[in-house]
Amino acid sequence: MKTQIGLFVLLLLSSPLWSQPDASIELLSPVTDRGLSLMKTLQVRASASEFDTRDLNLSDLSDLLWAANGINRPESGKRTASSAQNARDVDIYVCKPEGIYLYDAALHRLDLTARGDHRAAVAGRQEEVAVAPCLLLLVSDMSRFSSGEDSVRRVWAAIDVGIVSQNISLFCAATDLSTRPRVTMEQQKLRELLKLGESQLLLLNHPVSYRNK
Repeated sequence: MKTQIGLFVLLLLSSPLWSQPDASIELLSPVTDRGLSLMKTLQVRASASEFDTRDLNLSDLSDLLWAANGINRPESGKRTASSAQNARDVDIYVCKPEGIYLYDAALHRLDLTARGDHRAAVAGRQEEVAVAPCLLLLVSDMSRFSSGEDSVRRVWAAIDVGIVSQNISLFCAATDLSTRPRVTMEQQKLRELLKLGESQLLLLNHPVSYRNK
């Protein structure tokens, strides 16, 4: 009897219900010679209305984040997305079924921020979005701008987030992924989950999945 109980407990602990998300995910070096040409990418670029449920493999996730706002000039730390005053104000949070991660561009790594499946909070009233295996949250931290009134910083923040958003859309179009930029989400719940301060603006999100065939 004790043996049976022991096996049952072991089975429970090894099941997905009891599995814990990794504290960090080391990403792969970007593959920079993949995808369609720029002109072909622009020809096929479109905002998706449906999303597949298959999880993104590590290679695609790694390239997606590098394309979005990764470091493309290691000697200076500058990014694939330009920013006002070179503030590098945009942070990307990756919402997956097991938790929400923060993209560390310097280390090209994901660090766990919140455990659990919070995709419904990102989807908001558009429930069909919640099935996407990966949702990117774009946050601008205005405190990183070295000067400017808050009203001006908010404009810069929106522009910088828009540039990262466009990088995401172009990468997805070039590599057979589906996405669309969205404003809808449960702002207050997500701000609490991510522990955002007053200077951090949660402006856009991008659900990302493989294209439905």
